[in-house]
Amino acid sequence: MMRAAWFLLAILLSAAALAEPPVDVARKPAAKAKPAAKAKAQVRPAWAELTAEQQKTLAPLKADWESLEPERRRKWIGIAKRYPAMKVAEQERVQRRMQYWAKLTPEQRRQARETYKQIVKVPPEKRGNLREQWAEYQQLPQQEREGLTSEPRRKK
Repeated sequence: MMRAAWFLLAILLSAAALAEPPVDVARKPAAKAKPAAKAKAQVRPAWAELTAEQQKTLAPLKADWESLEPERRRKWIGIAKRYPAMKVAEQERVQRRMQYWAKLTPEQRRQARETYKQIVKVPPEKRGNLREQWAEYQQLPQQEREGLTSEPRRKK
């Protein structure tokens, strides 16, 4: 369980490291919409409003885009804006992580965000131990890592 949490933490830290502060996105008022429809219409930008380049970069998130909160959309758009300036290796890493993130269930995403919030609160001098544990995890063979994240840990 602990190693699975570390794995999710790593994914979250990677996404957070790529994210930038929210960008100012203009909102268009909905014309005579019902309250529920109006609230949903204010979530901008919609997938169709993204540029072709942004859609290509954020393609792994297309299925979930409409359910993302505005803040999360802005963060992903920020990543898409920086994407063309990234080195090829960085672009590949972003795509892999975005694909992985898109495959997580909403509960797994929530858990990853909670883990990240907890780790941010850890004093910097204690984070070294976390880095060591993460390095150990990264040294494991891929098959063993997958086993840690897919199998629930047995209580002793």
